[in-house]
Amino acid sequence: MATSSRRGLPDFLVIGTKRGGTTSLFNYLLMHPGVLGLYPQVRGRKSTDYFYRNLHLGEPWYRSHFHSETHLERAARQLGYRPVCGEASPFYMWDERVPPRVRELAPSVKAIALVRDPVERAWSHYQERVQNGVEPLSFPEALAAESRRTGGEPERMRRDPSYHSDAWDWYPYRQRGVYLPQLQTWTESFPRDQLMVVRSEDMYTDVQGVFDEVCAFLGIPSVALPTRKTFNASARGAMPEAVREELTEFYRPHNAALEAYLGRSLGWS
Repeated sequence: MATSSRRGLPDFLVIGTKRGGTTSLFNYLLMHPGVLGLYPQVRGRKSTDYFYRNLHLGEPWYRSHFHSETHLERAARQLGYRPVCGEASPFYMWDERVPPRVRELAPSVKAIALVRDPVERAWSHYQERVQNGVEPLSFPEALAAESRRTGGEPERMRRDPSYHSDAWDWYPYRQRGVYLPQLQTWTESFPRDQLMVVRSEDMYTDVQGVFDEVCAFLGIPSVALPTRKTFNASARGAMPEAVREELTEFYRPHNAALEAYLGRSLGWS
Protein backbone atom coordinates (compact mmCIF):
# COMPACT_ATOMS: atom_id res chain seq x y z
CA MET A 1 0.00 0.00 0.00
CA ALA A 2 2.80 2.40 0.88
CA THR A 3 4.33 1.98 -2.59
CA SER A 4 1.06 1.79 -4.54
CA SER A 5 1.71 5.08 -6.34
CA ARG A 6 4.75 3.44 -7.94
CA ARG A 7 2.87 0.30 -8.99
CA GLY A 8 1.14 -0.34 -12.28
CA LEU A 9 -2.23 -1.69 -13.29
CA PRO A 10 -3.10 -4.92 -15.12
CA ASP A 11 -2.29 -5.28 -18.78
CA PHE A 12 -4.77 -8.15 -19.13
CA LEU A 13 -7.69 -9.83 -17.43
CA VAL A 14 -8.87 -13.40 -17.96
CA ILE A 15 -12.57 -12.75 -17.42
CA GLY A 16 -14.25 -16.17 -17.64
CA THR A 17 -16.39 -18.04 -18.25
CA LYS A 18 -16.87 -19.99 -15.07
CA ARG A 19 -15.88 -23.65 -15.54
CA GLY A 20 -14.46 -22.72 -18.92
CA GLY A 21 -10.74 -23.02 -18.20
CA THR A 22 -10.02 -19.64 -16.60
CA THR A 23 -7.77 -21.17 -13.95
CA SER A 24 -5.94 -23.32 -16.49
CA LEU A 25 -5.25 -20.43 -18.86
CA PHE A 26 -4.04 -18.19 -16.06
CA ASN A 27 -1.70 -20.91 -14.81
CA TYR A 28 -0.33 -21.45 -18.33
CA LEU A 29 0.34 -17.71 -18.59
CA LEU A 30 2.19 -17.72 -15.27
CA MET A 31 4.59 -20.26 -16.75
CA HIS A 32 5.74 -17.55 -19.17
CA PRO A 33 8.77 -15.53 -17.99
CA GLY A 34 7.16 -12.40 -19.42
CA VAL A 35 3.91 -12.73 -17.46
CA LEU A 36 3.67 -11.58 -13.87
CA GLY A 37 0.88 -12.61 -11.55
CA LEU A 38 -0.40 -10.83 -8.48
CA TYR A 39 2.20 -9.44 -6.10
CA PRO A 40 3.71 -11.20 -4.28
CA GLN A 41 3.34 -14.19 -6.56
CA VAL A 42 4.18 -16.65 -3.78
CA ARG A 43 0.61 -16.23 -2.54
CA GLY A 44 -0.58 -17.99 -5.67
CA ARG A 45 -3.72 -15.89 -5.99
CA LYS A 46 -5.34 -15.43 -9.39
CA SER A 47 -7.77 -12.63 -8.52
CA THR A 48 -8.20 -9.63 -6.26
CA ASP A 49 -12.01 -9.66 -6.74
CA TYR A 50 -11.60 -5.88 -6.77
CA PHE A 51 -14.10 -4.87 -9.41
CA TYR A 52 -17.12 -6.56 -7.82
CA ARG A 53 -16.37 -7.36 -4.17
CA ASN A 54 -13.50 -5.17 -3.00
CA LEU A 55 -14.08 -1.87 -4.79
CA HIS A 56 -14.57 -0.13 -1.44
CA LEU A 57 -10.91 -0.82 -0.58
CA GLY A 58 -9.83 1.72 -3.19
CA GLU A 59 -7.35 2.07 -6.01
CA PRO A 60 -4.20 2.11 -3.81
CA TRP A 61 -5.25 -1.28 -2.41
CA TYR A 62 -5.77 -2.62 -5.93
CA ARG A 63 -2.44 -1.30 -7.19
CA SER A 64 -0.68 -2.91 -4.21
CA HIS A 65 -1.30 -6.28 -5.88
CA PHE A 66 0.82 -5.45 -8.92
CA HIS A 67 4.53 -5.04 -9.43
CA SER A 68 6.41 -1.77 -9.15
CA GLU A 69 7.55 0.15 -12.20
CA THR A 70 11.13 -0.38 -11.05
CA HIS A 71 10.63 -4.14 -11.07
CA LEU A 72 8.97 -4.02 -14.49
CA GLU A 73 11.82 -1.96 -15.94
CA ARG A 74 14.40 -4.35 -14.50
CA ALA A 75 12.52 -7.34 -15.91
CA ALA A 76 12.23 -5.62 -19.30
CA ARG A 77 16.00 -5.19 -19.48
CA GLN A 78 16.51 -8.88 -18.69
CA LEU A 79 13.83 -10.14 -21.08
CA GLY A 80 14.36 -7.71 -23.93
CA TYR A 81 10.66 -6.74 -23.82
CA ARG A 82 8.30 -5.39 -21.20
CA PRO A 83 6.49 -8.08 -19.20
CA VAL A 84 2.73 -8.00 -18.75
CA CYS A 85 0.72 -8.27 -15.55
CA GLY A 86 -2.79 -9.52 -14.98
CA GLU A 87 -5.36 -11.38 -12.96
CA ALA A 88 -8.25 -13.76 -13.63
CA SER A 89 -11.81 -13.95 -12.38
CA PRO A 90 -14.82 -15.57 -14.07
CA PHE A 91 -17.09 -13.12 -12.27
CA TYR A 92 -15.56 -10.26 -14.28
CA MET A 93 -17.40 -11.56 -17.34
CA TRP A 94 -20.64 -12.23 -15.48
CA ASP A 95 -21.13 -9.03 -13.45
CA GLU A 96 -22.30 -6.28 -15.82
CA ARG A 97 -20.92 -3.60 -13.47
CA VAL A 98 -17.34 -4.73 -14.00
CA PRO A 99 -16.47 -3.56 -17.57
CA PRO A 100 -17.17 0.16 -17.01
CA ARG A 101 -15.29 0.02 -13.72
CA VAL A 102 -12.30 -1.55 -15.44
CA ARG A 103 -12.45 1.01 -18.26
CA GLU A 104 -12.41 3.88 -15.78
CA LEU A 105 -9.27 2.58 -14.09
CA ALA A 106 -7.41 0.70 -16.85
CA PRO A 107 -8.78 1.67 -20.29
CA SER A 108 -5.98 -0.06 -22.22
CA VAL A 109 -6.46 -3.46 -20.55
CA LYS A 110 -6.96 -6.52 -22.76
CA ALA A 111 -9.60 -9.08 -21.80
CA ILE A 112 -9.60 -12.78 -22.60
CA ALA A 113 -12.91 -14.64 -22.45
CA LEU A 114 -13.24 -18.40 -22.69
CA VAL A 115 -16.56 -19.78 -23.89
CA ARG A 116 -17.41 -23.45 -23.39
CA ASP A 117 -20.28 -25.59 -24.64
CA PRO A 118 -22.94 -24.13 -22.31
CA VAL A 119 -24.59 -27.48 -21.67
CA GLU A 120 -21.33 -28.94 -20.36
CA ARG A 121 -20.55 -25.70 -18.55
CA ALA A 122 -23.87 -25.76 -16.69
CA TRP A 123 -23.35 -29.34 -15.55
CA SER A 124 -19.78 -28.64 -14.42
CA HIS A 125 -20.93 -25.51 -12.57
CA TYR A 126 -23.65 -27.51 -10.79
CA GLN A 127 -21.20 -30.26 -9.83
CA GLU A 128 -18.80 -27.72 -8.37
CA ARG A 129 -21.55 -26.20 -6.24
CA VAL A 130 -22.45 -29.67 -4.96
CA GLN A 131 -18.81 -30.32 -4.09
CA ASN A 132 -18.66 -26.93 -2.32
CA GLY A 133 -21.60 -27.93 -0.14
CA VAL A 134 -23.94 -25.13 -1.22
CA GLU A 135 -26.19 -27.11 -3.59
CA PRO A 136 -28.65 -29.54 -1.96
CA LEU A 137 -30.90 -29.93 -5.01
CA SER A 138 -30.71 -32.33 -7.94
CA PHE A 139 -29.68 -30.82 -11.26
CA PRO A 140 -33.26 -30.72 -12.66
CA GLU A 141 -34.48 -29.20 -9.39
CA ALA A 142 -31.68 -26.62 -9.40
CA LEU A 143 -32.50 -25.57 -12.97
CA ALA A 144 -36.16 -25.24 -12.05
CA ALA A 145 -35.26 -23.14 -8.99
CA GLU A 146 -32.83 -20.87 -10.83
CA SER A 147 -35.23 -18.00 -11.51
CA ARG A 148 -36.49 -18.01 -7.92
CA ARG A 149 -32.97 -18.12 -6.48
CA THR A 150 -31.51 -15.38 -8.67
CA GLY A 151 -34.59 -13.24 -9.25
CA GLY A 152 -34.05 -9.59 -8.41
CA GLU A 153 -30.33 -9.99 -7.80
CA PRO A 154 -29.13 -8.03 -10.88
CA GLU A 155 -31.48 -5.18 -9.96
CA ARG A 156 -30.16 -5.13 -6.40
CA MET A 157 -26.60 -5.11 -7.72
CA ARG A 158 -27.42 -2.12 -9.93
CA ARG A 159 -28.97 -0.22 -7.02
CA ASP A 160 -26.12 -0.98 -4.62
CA PRO A 161 -22.63 -0.75 -6.17
CA SER A 162 -21.11 -2.43 -3.11
CA TYR A 163 -23.44 -5.44 -3.11
CA HIS A 164 -22.07 -8.85 -4.06
CA SER A 165 -24.60 -11.59 -4.69
CA ASP A 166 -23.54 -15.13 -3.85
CA ALA A 167 -26.77 -16.37 -5.42
CA TRP A 168 -25.88 -14.64 -8.71
CA ASP A 169 -22.52 -16.39 -8.61
CA TRP A 170 -23.58 -19.81 -7.36
CA TYR A 171 -26.89 -20.68 -8.99
CA PRO A 172 -27.30 -19.26 -12.54
CA TYR A 173 -26.43 -22.58 -14.18
CA ARG A 174 -28.55 -21.87 -17.25
CA GLN A 175 -28.22 -18.11 -17.55
CA ARG A 176 -24.46 -18.02 -17.30
CA GLY A 177 -24.13 -20.00 -20.53
CA VAL A 178 -25.86 -17.28 -22.58
CA TYR A 179 -22.58 -15.68 -23.57
CA LEU A 180 -23.40 -13.05 -26.17
CA PRO A 181 -24.87 -10.42 -23.81
CA GLN A 182 -21.88 -10.84 -21.51
CA LEU A 183 -19.42 -10.24 -24.35
CA GLN A 184 -21.43 -7.29 -25.63
CA THR A 185 -21.28 -5.71 -22.18
CA TRP A 186 -17.49 -5.76 -22.52
CA THR A 187 -17.49 -4.32 -26.03
CA GLU A 188 -19.78 -1.52 -24.88
CA SER A 189 -16.88 -0.41 -22.66
CA PHE A 190 -13.87 -1.47 -24.74
CA PRO A 191 -12.91 -1.61 -28.43
CA ARG A 192 -13.53 -5.00 -29.96
CA ASP A 193 -9.81 -5.51 -30.55
CA GLN A 194 -9.20 -5.45 -26.78
CA LEU A 195 -11.31 -8.58 -26.30
CA MET A 196 -10.15 -12.05 -27.30
CA VAL A 197 -12.71 -14.86 -27.29
CA VAL A 198 -11.32 -18.39 -26.99
CA ARG A 199 -13.38 -21.55 -27.38
CA SER A 200 -12.57 -23.63 -24.31
CA GLU A 201 -12.61 -26.86 -26.27
CA ASP A 202 -9.83 -25.51 -28.50
CA MET A 203 -7.65 -24.90 -25.47
CA TYR A 204 -8.40 -28.35 -24.06
CA THR A 205 -7.34 -30.04 -27.33
CA ASP A 206 -4.43 -27.77 -28.30
CA VAL A 207 -3.05 -26.04 -25.22
CA GLN A 208 0.16 -24.84 -26.84
CA GLY A 209 -1.57 -23.57 -29.98
CA VAL A 210 -4.11 -21.50 -28.04
CA PHE A 211 -1.37 -20.31 -25.68
CA ASP A 212 0.59 -19.07 -28.70
CA GLU A 213 -2.45 -17.11 -29.89
CA VAL A 214 -2.98 -15.57 -26.46
CA CYS A 215 0.67 -14.52 -26.30
CA ALA A 216 0.32 -12.83 -29.68
CA PHE A 217 -2.79 -11.02 -28.43
CA LEU A 218 -0.86 -9.80 -25.37
CA GLY A 219 2.10 -8.71 -27.49
CA ILE A 220 4.68 -11.05 -25.97
CA PRO A 221 6.71 -13.83 -27.63
CA SER A 222 5.44 -17.33 -27.06
CA VAL A 223 7.39 -20.01 -25.20
CA ALA A 224 7.07 -23.79 -24.97
CA LEU A 225 4.89 -24.72 -22.01
CA PRO A 226 6.47 -27.14 -19.52
CA THR A 227 3.10 -28.81 -18.90
CA ARG A 228 -0.27 -28.90 -20.59
CA LYS A 229 -2.23 -30.44 -17.74
CA THR A 230 -5.68 -29.10 -16.88
CA PHE A 231 -6.03 -27.15 -13.65
CA ASN A 232 -9.08 -27.07 -11.37
CA ALA A 233 -10.74 -30.01 -13.13
CA SER A 234 -13.05 -32.30 -11.21
CA ALA A 235 -14.47 -35.74 -11.85
CA ARG A 236 -18.23 -35.94 -12.31
CA GLY A 237 -20.92 -38.38 -13.34
CA ALA A 238 -23.15 -38.38 -16.37
CA MET A 239 -25.69 -35.64 -16.90
CA PRO A 240 -29.32 -36.84 -17.00
CA GLU A 241 -30.10 -37.31 -20.70
CA ALA A 242 -33.47 -35.56 -20.53
CA VAL A 243 -31.80 -32.49 -19.03
CA ARG A 244 -29.09 -32.55 -21.69
CA GLU A 245 -31.69 -32.58 -24.45
CA GLU A 246 -33.65 -29.73 -22.88
CA LEU A 247 -30.57 -27.57 -22.39
CA THR A 248 -29.33 -28.30 -25.91
CA GLU A 249 -32.59 -26.97 -27.34
CA PHE A 250 -32.58 -23.99 -25.01
CA TYR A 251 -29.10 -22.91 -26.03
CA ARG A 252 -29.50 -23.54 -29.76
CA PRO A 253 -30.65 -19.99 -30.71
CA HIS A 254 -28.23 -18.39 -28.25
CA ASN A 255 -25.31 -20.34 -29.72
CA ALA A 256 -26.38 -19.39 -33.24
CA ALA A 257 -26.45 -15.71 -32.27
CA LEU A 258 -23.00 -16.02 -30.72
CA GLU A 259 -21.61 -17.72 -33.83
CA ALA A 260 -22.99 -14.90 -35.99
CA TYR A 261 -21.40 -12.32 -33.70
CA LEU A 262 -18.01 -14.05 -33.70
CA GLY A 263 -18.16 -14.99 -37.38
CA ARG A 264 -17.17 -18.61 -36.79
CA SER A 265 -18.67 -21.94 -35.93
CA LEU A 266 -18.38 -23.14 -32.35
CA GLY A 267 -19.28 -26.76 -33.00
CA TRP A 268 -21.73 -27.09 -30.13
CA SER A 269 -24.59 -29.33 -31.19
